[in-house]
Amino acid sequence: MADSTPRFGFVAFAETWNGRLAMLGFVIGLATELLTGQSILSQIGLG
Repeated sequence: MADSTPRFGFVAFAETWNGRLAMLGFVIGLATELLTGQSILSQIGLG
């Protein structure tokens, strides 16, 4: 049985994954900052 609910656009499925990936990116950014001693902006050459 195929699921006919949309998975793109502003739907709950897409927003849930967007939030999860944003939290993951934030945690990785903080961990990298703690390990290297440099801010995130200086790591990418903006600081």
